[in-house]
Amino acid sequence: MSDPNSTLVKIRDLHFSRGSKAIFKGLSADVPRGKVTTILGPSGTGKTTLLKLIGGQEKPRSGRIEVDGEHVAGLSRKNLFSLRKKMGMLFQSGALLTDLTVFDNVAFPLREHTELPESLIHKLVLMRLHAVGLRGARDLMPAELSGGMARRAALARALVMDPMMILYDEPFTGQDPISMGVLLELISTVNKALGLTSLIVSHDLGEALSISDHVIVISAGVVVESGSPDQLHNSESAWVQQFLNGRPDGPVPFQLSAPNYAEDLASDEERLSV
Repeated sequence: MSDPNSTLVKIRDLHFSRGSKAIFKGLSADVPRGKVTTILGPSGTGKTTLLKLIGGQEKPRSGRIEVDGEHVAGLSRKNLFSLRKKMGMLFQSGALLTDLTVFDNVAFPLREHTELPESLIHKLVLMRLHAVGLRGARDLMPAELSGGMARRAALARALVMDPMMILYDEPFTGQDPISMGVLLELISTVNKALGLTSLIVSHDLGEALSISDHVIVISAGVVVESGSPDQLHNSESAWVQQFLNGRPDGPVPFQLSAPNYAEDLASDEERLSV
C-alpha cells in the first residue's frame, strides 16, 4: 500500500522540445500525495504541456516522469490506459460532449471503462452531481449551462471514476466571482474529503494560492522555486517577487533588448531624410 505522505508525481531532469524550441531544459519537481499543488509561470512556459507529459499524451525527449511509482513514458498502451483511469482531468473549456445531457456526460466514463449495471451507474452519477451541486441539472444539455455550471459538471465527470489525482487546466479562467468561489471551495473540499491529489495549472495567482498546499513556479524550462504559498511570498528571489506581485519591470524587463533609444531615433531620422 502506498505511503499517504509520499510523493505521487516525480519529475527528474525533464527535457522536451517543440521543433527547435526547447520547452523544458532539465526540469525536476515533486507533487506531494494528498495535497493541492499549483503550477505557476508566465504564459508559454509549458504548464499545460507538463500536464500532458504527466498524463502520457506527450513523451519527453529525455528525463523521467513517475506517477505512483510508474514510469509514464515507458508504459505499454494498455498499462498507460490503466494509469489514466486513476487520473481525472478538468479541461479549461470543460470539454463536455455537446450531444449528451449532464447526466450522460458524467456517466460516460463509467459506461466506457466499466461493466457496472445501469442501476449502480445511476447512483454513482447522482452522488457526484450532488457533490458539485448539480443534481438538479442532470437532464440539461451543455448548451443550457452557465460557464461555472459547465466546469462543475466536468468536475463531476472527472470524479466519477474515483481517481487518485485530478489535473486542472486553468479551471478559473472566465469565471464570475460567485462561480470562482464555488470552484475554489469544491476543489479544496473534494480534495480533502476524497483524499485526492490535485494538480492545478493557473494564471489566477490569488485564487490558486488560497487553496494550495504546494506551489511550483517554472520559467525558462526549469523550476525557479517551489514550496508553500507562504514560502513563496517570503522568497528572496527578485524574479518570484516580480511574478507574484505582477510588477511590469524587474528581472523580466518591460523593454525587449534593443539598440540605444536615442541612437535608434536618430538613425530613423537619417533614414527618412535620404
